[in-house]
Amino acid sequence: MAGSPFCRAALLAVTLLAACAAGVDAPGRDGSLRAPVAGNPGNVFGSFLVGRFAADELDTRAAADSLLSALRAEPDQPELLQRAFLAALLDGRPEALRLARRLPDNLASQLVLMGSDVVSGRFDRAESRARALPRQGAIQALQPVIIAWTLAGRGQWGEALALLRPQAEGGRFRALNALHAALIADLGNRPRDAERFVRLALADQPEPTLRLSLLAASILHRTGKQAEASRLLDRLAEGHDELALAALEPARSQVLAARGITSPAEGIAEAYVALGAALRGQGLEEMSTLLARLSLRIRPGFAPALLLLGDQFTEADQFEAGLEILAAIPANDPLAPAAALRRAGLLDRLDRLDEAEQIIREVMEILPNPPQPRIRLGDILRRRSRFVEAAVAYDGAIERLGVPRAHDWPLFYARGIARERSGNWPGAEADFLHALELAPEQPFVLNYLGYSWADQGVNLDRARAMLERAVELRPQDGNIADSIGWVLFRQGDHAGAIHWLEKAVELEPRSGTINDHLGDAYWAAGREAEARFQWRRALTMENEPDEAAKIEMKLRDGLPRPVRQD
Repeated sequence: MAGSPFCRAALLAVTLLAACAAGVDAPGRDGSLRAPVAGNPGNVFGSFLVGRFAADELDTRAAADSLLSALRAEPDQPELLQRAFLAALLDGRPEALRLARRLPDNLASQLVLMGSDVVSGRFDRAESRARALPRQGAIQALQPVIIAWTLAGRGQWGEALALLRPQAEGGRFRALNALHAALIADLGNRPRDAERFVRLALADQPEPTLRLSLLAASILHRTGKQAEASRLLDRLAEGHDELALAALEPARSQVLAARGITSPAEGIAEAYVALGAALRGQGLEEMSTLLARLSLRIRPGFAPALLLLGDQFTEADQFEAGLEILAAIPANDPLAPAAALRRAGLLDRLDRLDEAEQIIREVMEILPNPPQPRIRLGDILRRRSRFVEAAVAYDGAIERLGVPRAHDWPLFYARGIARERSGNWPGAEADFLHALELAPEQPFVLNYLGYSWADQGVNLDRARAMLERAVELRPQDGNIADSIGWVLFRQGDHAGAIHWLEKAVELEPRSGTINDHLGDAYWAAGREAEARFQWRRALTMENEPDEAAKIEMKLRDGLPRPVRQD
């Protein structure tokens, strides 16, 4: 059981949020759940096992269904109670509040109860719970912010700002505390304080996040710094990330005109999502999901929290769950277009291509000028080997770029692949070269162009230099090792080719192309038995449609000795 996400979530609640589970029985040292004393033990334990398996797959719905079912049969089993509570919380179930009341010493349950107090306007009780939170772990980042928002909920604006001021001016989590001080001042109609604190937040984040940019622009706009607010959104929009659509019209006007935070409850929800987003990708995905769910309990429909959850489900291959979460984002939210494009990506993963294309074209109608929808369409078509159509989609995106910048290299790289695979090598070569002009140190572009030249037997010296740089940048990439081996093979350096191709096979043992290349190198070096072994091995793996026939021909006839072509 120690390896399941819910167990890890419980441990994270202890270490990250300084949770205390005193009074709640822990699992046995062997990880087993104690046998229930009533009901049908087989059914209870079976439900528990189903819940564990669902948890491993991040199928929060099935996990909650199974563990809550087991708990109904054994309502007094302490460990089962704690796990069912976590499952209910991670799936956004209303039962989490009822179960939280039975776990007075569990920190996650205290956060749920505190959220219930906030939503009900019981800010004095919420403050008491917040002040009782342990002062260790990452809770240190949230505790002052939560307490400040409970003070603001009682109209104690000055006290709330006084609490956050030291942390905003010199604390460990300056940006977080400064931003929330700005939001509290903005909501409390203290524009001078709002501007001062938001500038502190921006100064601490040279590359502000999307959310910081949107909230800061809104505050600056209201404090009379409209030009500065517009520049902040302009900078955000330059990246051509899908989330940057929130910085463009019509969302832009909405962002500037309205407060991002309109109540203390929304402020606390904002804090949860900020920490959840920071934890994502650090091996703390379960805790990130828990924080997103805590946010949604007090701010239903909060788009940043829903996007965070959608990303978590997507990475866990829970595509249907991701679709359901993203569909909950209100259509008038500034993040709705980005959410729609992510839904299209999930529909494509579910082989619902027509629905995916329809969503993308709807976004194009609403936002005809940004490149992002066409980039998403091109990516979907390219992954489905519809290379000609993908190239056309990328054409439309590049036409909308304006002057290409360094961060635009992936678009030219993607179109280069689509062009190369559709037989337009001159166009593809131009795109790869343009991508390298924008970003000379991108190993994927260096590899693709270098390998393509090697495969064609042209520009071999330049290709070798590019691939040597690529392997320096990504020494454990089997495809790059294959490419450098292949250019050496083309140059007639059989020993060098074998060295790199053997390494490539070690790194990517299931690649038919790499095993095929190693067979060619063995044959050229006179090691014909080993070559035939590699060719036969390559036939057992995935290959391009015409490659299997070529390998069979080599098994029958062998291979001419390669001749260096430049």
